Amino acid sequence: MLDAFFLIGLPYIALVTCVAGCVWRVRSDRFSLSARSSQFLEDRKLMFGSAPWHIGIVVVLLGHLIAGFAPQVWSSILTVPGALLAIEVIGVAMALLAIYGLGVLLVRRITSARVQAVTTPLDLMVVVLLLGQLVLGLLSAVHFRHGAAWSTGTVVPYFWSLVKLQPDMTYVVDFPALFKLHLIGAWLLILLVPFTRLMHVLAVPFEYLWRAPQLVVWNNARRHQQAAAAVVQAECRREFLKGFAGLSAAGGLMALGVTEKTGRFFKGPVGDAEAESALLAKKLQRLQQTAEERALELERQRQTMILVARYADLVETKGRYFIDYHMAPGLAFRDKDGLPLVISAKCTHLGCTVGSEVDTQGRVLCPCHVSYFDVRTGQPNAGAPAKAPLPHLAWALVDAGGKVVLSRQPGAAPQGQADPARLAQCNLYLVKPGQTLA
Repeated sequence: MLDAFFLIGLPYIALVTCVAGCVWRVRSDRFSLSARSSQFLEDRKLMFGSAPWHIGIVVVLLGHLIAGFAPQVWSSILTVPGALLAIEVIGVAMALLAIYGLGVLLVRRITSARVQAVTTPLDLMVVVLLLGQLVLGLLSAVHFRHGAAWSTGTVVPYFWSLVKLQPDMTYVVDFPALFKLHLIGAWLLILLVPFTRLMHVLAVPFEYLWRAPQLVVWNNARRHQQAAAAVVQAECRREFLKGFAGLSAAGGLMALGVTEKTGRFFKGPVGDAEAESALLAKKLQRLQQTAEERALELERQRQTMILVARYADLVETKGRYFIDYHMAPGLAFRDKDGLPLVISAKCTHLGCTVGSEVDTQGRVLCPCHVSYFDVRTGQPNAGAPAKAPLPHLAWALVDAGGKVVLSRQPGAAPQGQADPARLAQCNLYLVKPGQTLA
């Protein structure tokens, strides 16, 4: 229920409130669309905070936007050798730069009496929320590597499912709490846009980059010299921003790689009848596949036990895959004692399917983010991205006459007779959770 609210309900509340609130504010109080610059109140700390904050956040948001709105282009960029490492290093560096700049701005807003006089509780809330969002994103990037690669198959489809009014939270529902908090923070920021200074991002004065400098003339020599120095400083900043914009544009064009692929992406598919028919056929195939999966899941829920394999086919070094009651993958082995060993094959990190091959240390590998799990205990190796163990599942060995010869619940001792000659004639079944066998 909470996942449905935070991953589906909150996004729509945030988007509707943001659009309606922005329209209302533009129509009723259009001259409030600014960041309420406090440079006249205290300039030095603003200089050391504003530039790092804006440079860092612009680069970070640019990466998010390209991955979200041009996933094919983003994936083609990642195919370049070393691109993934470079993107992650740049992302972490820019996040640290933005955190530093925002921290300076927060200290300035708290310690400067003049700035405090024009600070509202919502201003502090926004700054704290932005700082928390940056920290969550940085921790996510550090603890769960290669997010630039796997986000196009998880977060991006989730985002577009919301846009298409076909919300599907299955893409992100198994994410760790850190990722979910990062997503929730993003929706909260969107929700606050119409009511805070964040509104100024929709009214960026790009013409300020090339307009003529404004000179304020004071009535004494000292003020005149200070004003002239301020104009020179402003012009230097403007030239710096122009140079940064040019370098960013050049870097973006170089990262795009092949121009032909970029053109094909923005051009989109050819809208002819044949292509439309193929698209409809593909959608129908997906619906049929989903219906078959739901029918299989319903059938499994009605059964007390699910056939996994013949006991004689189980080995220690390679597991046999099967699908459990939750339509998740599982693995069945034979342990050193000759008893079945049934364990979930869904990685507890981000839900990937672990491998079936057992290494010399008795472990199976999750190839997505390199976590090793001990098949006997289910525990991941130290330092692995996965922190929770793979759960063991209840099983039963049934003979040809339908009688349960041996069974075991997770964490309990085996119940029944372990006669090797008799077990060889049995089949291994998965037992429904909570089901007791007579």
